[in-house]
Amino acid sequence: MSRRKTDRLDEDDVRIRPGKHKARPRSKDRPDHEDARPAIVTTVDRGRFTLLDESGCEHYAVKARELGRKGIVVGDAVETVGLTDETTTERAEREDFARIIRRLPRSTVLRRTADDLDPVERVIVANADQLAVVTSTVDPAPRTGLIDRALVAAFDAGITPMLFITKSDLAPPTPLLEAYSPLDIPIVDASLGAGKQPLLDRLTDRTTVFVGHSGVGKSTLVNALVPGADRSTGDVNEVTGKGRHTSTNAIALPLPGGGIVIDTPGIRSFGLAHVDADRVIHAFADLTRAAEACPRGCSHNEPFCALDDAVAAGAVSAARLESLRRLLSSKEEAGY
Repeated sequence: MSRRKTDRLDEDDVRIRPGKHKARPRSKDRPDHEDARPAIVTTVDRGRFTLLDESGCEHYAVKARELGRKGIVVGDAVETVGLTDETTTERAEREDFARIIRRLPRSTVLRRTADDLDPVERVIVANADQLAVVTSTVDPAPRTGLIDRALVAAFDAGITPMLFITKSDLAPPTPLLEAYSPLDIPIVDASLGAGKQPLLDRLTDRTTVFVGHSGVGKSTLVNALVPGADRSTGDVNEVTGKGRHTSTNAIALPLPGGGIVIDTPGIRSFGLAHVDADRVIHAFADLTRAAEACPRGCSHNEPFCALDDAVAAGAVSAARLESLRRLLSSKEEAGY
């Protein structure tokens, strides 16, 4: 440093390292939180959580330090302290939030990855009983690849899958019925032409997560089933034929007659990097029996596979076999 610069320095320009301070001794006593109350996480937004308690009241909360690094997602059952009878708006203005002190064990976890090459799992929801794969007959056109992938994820997670078909008044659902009826999963006309009671019969007293492409009508269904839900709905891009994103975060909403529906943002990919390749075929119940005749170690994507004979005999669908092989090929390319 030149002499001219050092001449202009004084004691305020000298950096003083802070001295070591004695940390407060950590107490061995931990609060037992005997007053903790159960709740369900309904939304997650940048470290803030909306909870629904047993009486149906909403609360805002943050994670307590003792929770550690455990992640909290929509659908999680938690125990909290600091719940009051004040409105969530009053507490939010003071940032006087309740605290989540415990995450209870999860019964199910629905996961996906960005693609089959991504090793990072993303938990969509926890504790769902059912997965409703929502697809439209037209605008946007059904994408069986995503349907198949969502079914694989549901079977792998131990969640009961269903297929909800919307916009059947605009185009017949015949191709979808032909492709998925052999799976022996519930297929429901969700176009609301017959009213909402058939849907409520499937959803009441269950926790059901809706998954599907943007524009297929997930939020429209939620608005019809849950009075006052007011979920944003959108249209379909005329150029690409794809739905525009409207919902930006998952939200759990209680049904008037009991049960919970979880609306999720529209997705365009459903990676299965977390699912072992040998478990993929369990989502193809229509192919499983025919695959029993395959040679030991058959990857179902090679010569002498018994599934080819089954297709030739008309016992299984060629389109379903093609979908299975696309999934298995993507897993093989990803190294899983």
